[in-house]
Amino acid sequence: MARSHAAEIRLIGVEGIPEVSPGDDLAALIESALGAQELTLEDGDILVVTSKIVSKAEGRVIAATDREDAITRETVRLVASRAHPGGVTRIVENRQGLVQAAAGVDASNTPDGTVLLLPEDPDASARALCAALRRASGALIGIVVSDTLGRAWREGQVDAAIGAAGVIVIDDLRGSTDTFGQTLSVTQAATGDELASATDLIKGKATGMPVALVRGLTRLVVETLDTPARALVRRPEGDMFRLGTDEALAQGFAEGYGRGLADARRGHRASARPSRVRLRARSRWSAR
Repeated sequence: MARSHAAEIRLIGVEGIPEVSPGDDLAALIESALGAQELTLEDGDILVVTSKIVSKAEGRVIAATDREDAITRETVRLVASRAHPGGVTRIVENRQGLVQAAAGVDASNTPDGTVLLLPEDPDASARALCAALRRASGALIGIVVSDTLGRAWREGQVDAAIGAAGVIVIDDLRGSTDTFGQTLSVTQAATGDELASATDLIKGKATGMPVALVRGLTRLVVETLDTPARALVRRPEGDMFRLGTDEALAQGFAEGYGRGLADARRGHRASARPSRVRLRARSRWSAR
C-alpha cells in the first residue's frame, strides 16, 4: 500500500529495440537497448512494455485471413456489437477478463498479411520478463505490460495495464485521510493503468519505441512478482455496465418475456387445480 508521493518522475523512451520475432529473448533485447543509451536499471525502476512485442516474442502472430475466427476463439462473452459500413465491430470479453474491441486482435505494427493476438497470459509474461531483468541487472524493478483500450464514456483510446509483476497496480487509499483530514472510503488509484497511459505519451503508436522506463516511483515497486494486472478487472457482481445498451435492452426483454411465460404457466396451474378438486368432490357426492 503506497502512501508517500513523488514530487517528480521521469519517463524515458527506450530506443533501438529491433523488430521482434518469435522466440526472441525480450529481456536481452531490452538490456542491450538500455546499454546503448547508457542507461542502467536501478532499484525502483519500472519498465512499461507494449504487449505487441511480448506477443511477437511468444509467437502470437497469425494470418490476417484468420482474424475473424481468432476473435471468436478469444471471446468469452460478447458485450456489444455494432454494424458499420466497414463491417461489424465486436466488443468482447476475452479469457483474461479484458473487455476490448475485437478481443485485442490487432493488425497495427505487424507485417502486412498478419495480425497479433494478445499474450496468452500477460501476467505470466510480465513475471517471466521481470524475473529475467532482475537477474540480469541485479536491480529490484517492476514490469507493466500495456495495451490500448477504448473507454465506455469518452472518445479516444488510452493504454492500460494488462500484465504486471513487481508493481503495485492498485494503490488502495481507503482508510487514509485527505488534506482536510477526511477519511477516504472508496479511493483506489489504478496505478498500473496510470503507468501504462503516462508512458504511451512517449512510446506512442508510430514511434517504433515499444518500451519506456519510469523513474521516481520506487514506492510502487515491491519484491514479490505476484502483482497481477488481472486485479484491475472489475468482477461481474460489481460491474454496472456489463453489456452495451442494445444488448442490455434485448437481454432484459428476453428475461422479462421468459418470466412472464413462467408466471402465466404457474397461474394457469394454480387456477386449474381447484377445478379438479371440485370435480373430485362432486364425484364423491354423486357416488353417495
